[in-house]
Amino acid sequence: MSERLQPGDEAPAFTLPDADGNEVSLADHKGRKVIVYFYPAALTPGCTKQACDFTDNLDLLAGAGYDVIGISPDKPEKLAKFREAESLKVTLLADPEKTVLDAYAAYGEKKNYGKTYLGVIRSTIVVDEQGKVEHALYNVRATGHVAKIIKDLGI
Repeated sequence: MSERLQPGDEAPAFTLPDADGNEVSLADHKGRKVIVYFYPAALTPGCTKQACDFTDNLDLLAGAGYDVIGISPDKPEKLAKFREAESLKVTLLADPEKTVLDAYAAYGEKKNYGKTYLGVIRSTIVVDEQGKVEHALYNVRATGHVAKIIKDLGI
């Protein structure tokens, strides 16, 4: 498992399939700021709330120069269902091998009801135009998180 990213770190490069199976790379967004958020599973209540919040605020974020990418261990087919069911406009990427989740330290040990297990750590990494980490937020809550990011980024 990777160490958590810190502001100033180089954001790990990635190329993953989107909901339609098209390859999307972090490098495709060079020159724009990118909010990369990691979530446990499509079509679950918390993840749906978070994705809908990002979609609802996408115009505001895009106007401030931010692209938004959501990454989960789901397969592209499930992401397509998620996008259609919730009318999502954010880019959703599939990482079933968890390589990018691991590179961003968004996969690791979690505790729930006294049990320890491996899983996705809900995280948000803000990457600047040069590909460096601007903000690294781990163990975030699904509800209210997007509003907090907007406030923290001064948008």
